[in-house]
Formats: sequence, C-alpha cells, structure tokens
Amino acid sequence: MKNYLILFVVIVFYSCKNEKPSHTKIAQKPNIVFVLVDDLGYADVGFNGSKYFETPNLDALAKESLVLDNAYMYPTCSPSRTAIFTGKQSFRTGVYTVPVLEKGTAEENIFSRWTVGKEHPIYAEPLADAGYKSIHLGKWHIVGPYPEKELSMEFPFHQKLTQPEPGDYSWVAAHKQPEISQYYPEGRGFIKNVGGTFRGDPGFEEGGYKSEAGGYWAPFSNPFIDKKTDDNWLTDRLTDDAIAFMDSHKEEPFLINLNFYAVHRPIKSRSEKLYKKYMTKPVDSVLGQGIGKNAKAKELMAKYATMLESVDDNIQRVIDYLDKNGLRENTIIILTSDNGYHRIASANKQLRGAKGDIYEGGIKVPMLVNWPKKVIPRRSEVAVSGLDVFPTLMDLAKIEDYNGQLDGASMTSLFQTDDKSLKERPLFWHLASQYKHGTCSVIRKGNYKLIQFLADGKLELYDLKNDQKESHNLVEEQPELTTKLLVELVDWRKNNMVPLPPNSVLKF
Repeated sequence: MKNYLILFVVIVFYSCKNEKPSHTKIAQKPNIVFVLVDDLGYADVGFNGSKYFETPNLDALAKESLVLDNAYMYPTCSPSRTAIFTGKQSFRTGVYTVPVLEKGTAEENIFSRWTVGKEHPIYAEPLADAGYKSIHLGKWHIVGPYPEKELSMEFPFHQKLTQPEPGDYSWVAAHKQPEISQYYPEGRGFIKNVGGTFRGDPGFEEGGYKSEAGGYWAPFSNPFIDKKTDDNWLTDRLTDDAIAFMDSHKEEPFLINLNFYAVHRPIKSRSEKLYKKYMTKPVDSVLGQGIGKNAKAKELMAKYATMLESVDDNIQRVIDYLDKNGLRENTIIILTSDNGYHRIASANKQLRGAKGDIYEGGIKVPMLVNWPKKVIPRRSEVAVSGLDVFPTLMDLAKIEDYNGQLDGASMTSLFQTDDKSLKERPLFWHLASQYKHGTCSVIRKGNYKLIQFLADGKLELYDLKNDQKESHNLVEEQPELTTKLLVELVDWRKNNMVPLPPNSVLKF
C-alpha cells in the first residue's frame, strides 16, 4: 500500500510538471489591444455599410463583437487622441484642434496646445503601475515639436504653433534627450515607442506628401523607427513589432497601443494589383465611394482602398497570433478611429460633413469591442466617445484607486447588455479654435444634437435618428427642446468654467 501511494505521488508530480501553462488561466488581468486607425470614416468599413472598400477580416471580427453604432470623437486627431489618452475634455488640456490647421486671429480662437503636460496622466501610466507591459506603435501626436518653448509660453497663446517642414530633422536630437523624451511614450508608461513623434503623418522626408515614399514605403524616414533589412510597408512593420512585443510578454498582462498612421494622407497605393482591382471595381453609389469628382479623385480613392485593405490584413495577423498562442480568450480588442472620413480620399453621402466638421461625418466613427465569452456580440445604439476609453481600461485592469479627473465613463457595463445610465447621459464637445467652421459647443442627448456657435450664439438642432444628414434645423419648430438642451449645455460650460474665445458674445 505504501509503494502504491509513493507511485501515485510521483505520477501526479510529473504530470503537473509537464503540463503546459495556459495563458488564459494564469493571467489575472486581460491583455489589451487598442487599435486606432487614423482618419477611418464611419462607413469606410464593410460592417458599417461600405460596398466599395473591402474589410473582410474586420467584418468577420465585427460579427463576434460589440459594434457601437454611435461612437464619437472630436473632428480632428489632436483633441481626439488627447481625450483618449487622458480621459479629459479639450478645455482641460487646451488641445482643441491640430495647431497648424487653425484659422483666424487670437480674438477668434483660443489657439490650441500641442503638448500634453505631465499634469495630465495618460492611461498607460496607471496600467504600468498595475503590472502591464505596454508598447506604443505609430502615431503619437500629443507632444509638440518644441515642447520646452511651448510649455514656457503664457496660455492662451497670441499666435498658433508651428512645426518644422518635412526634411528638417533639426528637432530630433533634442527629442531624444530626457528634457523632451519625458513627453514621449517611454516617459508616459510605455516600455517601447515605435514611430511616435509630434507629426500627425508619416511623411518626415523632404517633400512630405509629395515624396515618392510618403513615409509609408521603406526606408522609413521616421527617426523613431529603427531600420530593419526586411522593411517594406509601414503598416506591416508596425504590426510586426506589435506581434514581437506580445511574444516577449505573453506570460504577463500587456497593452498593445497600435495607432496605425494609415489611412491618413499621404495616400499611397499598397500594390499595383490592389490598385487595379479598386480602379475597376463597381462603385458604391449610395455612399459615393469609388466615384470621385474627377479622374484624380477616383485614383486617390482607389489608392486609399488599398491602404485600408492593408490595415484589415494586419489586424487579422494580430488575431491569428492571439489564436495560435492561446491568448485570444484573455485579450480584449478595441478598434476605432480618431475622427471622421477625409473627403479627399473617401465619401459618405449619408452623413453631413467630414473630417474637421462638427457634423456627423466629422465626428462619428466605427468602433468595436471584441472579447470572447465576455462581450455579447451585437450592435448597440448607445452613444459613446473617445473619453470613455481611459475609464474602460481602468475597469479592465481592475484599477480601483485611480483618482485623476476623468470626463468619460467605462463602457464595460455595455459588454453584456445596454446600460440605461449610459444611454441617457449627454455627450459634450467644446471647440474653442477654428478650422472648418467657427468655434462651437455641442450637446448630444438621446437622439438630438444641439450646436451653439460661440461667436454669435447661433443654434442648430438636429434629430439624428430621423435626419442623420442634419439637413433640417429644428430650433424654430421645437423651441422647448432647444431651450432645455441649451440650458444643459450652458450649465456644463458654467459649472466647468469652460473658456470662451475673446470674440464670443456669450456670458458662459
């Protein structure tokens, strides 16, 4: 009996010793893959109705995901990315638009900041404290080209900020020193940065958009991407590094901050084969995609389609890696865009406006959340915004002691069913500098959206459920609703001491 007992113990011991570890079982916190595609419009993907652009992998993923039909950002990338990273409204950070895009004088604008100061933590910092190993890949854009000068200037600025011309690398050495590198990913909770700088596009080399490579073809002109002998296409390279990082840290919780430069300009064709496919493909007349107002516009749209298909292929590469390594069930994937579609390369005749506009075409974006067995696949009409990303990640990482200012709300309550409190809450925007139109504040509540322009107080009210093109201003027809929403918008500005441009006729 004694010998049998010893034999049993030995068998159990070796069985346990030889058992392969399951990443799903041993991980206490989920891995996070956050994919931010630049300038991807709401209807640029098949799962939101495009018949011209091809995103088969994303469409398949969407069927297994929570698709948020009313996901919103700011109309340009700088305030959107700042809101995502910090969880704060634009008036708190002073980032209202891309500084070099501003139009008008200091009387008409509160000229935008570029650098997000260290007084505004970004989500990678508490995640690092909670044990996450994080990498940032691609577009960063929350540091300016001259942050030391910028942060020493009195705010609000008397003139808009500037940036070096493409081909000017005089800023690089300073940006790799501690005084400025603290504003880069490695100084904000990430272990590694691949390609993130002040620029909003990959065209660092002389000529920028007009150069042959445009930053998308190797050798990459980005001084924050180490050259590799097999470099070819930027989107592929960023994905390569994302997969390599996951492979190095698959035994611990990781954050992959995959911020593709695509599909931002310059528009470059991924391959001649793909380009020919889209040039000869039937157009989407409902959305206006694949048509173009002239031959050049049609060519740009076909090239844009090849870039988008490349993004779709690379997202599948990430999914395949997670599946192959038993990480999929313990990994949440969140995918979205930083603003609406760019009218030069895409179209959406179903929405008013485009990138830069406060109308739906400029701020409504695709968003999906995928987490096998944790998120019930479906489409939800609950309105969410980029501000909700930070609190969502805190929930996922089980961080309960973060006490910084957050203006959004966690989306985790939507993972199983629609949440009433999120459905009924208002969303706010405040654009204190001009780009495509005048400065304005906005409230979206229920199915209605009220815009108040700050210079003259003019109001526009739209029923988004029945008039998604925002073609019919309801201010005169629905005075009671207009007043109710305006009171809530003004109270929001008043209670938060939201600054107004000097030329505003409004008191609050």
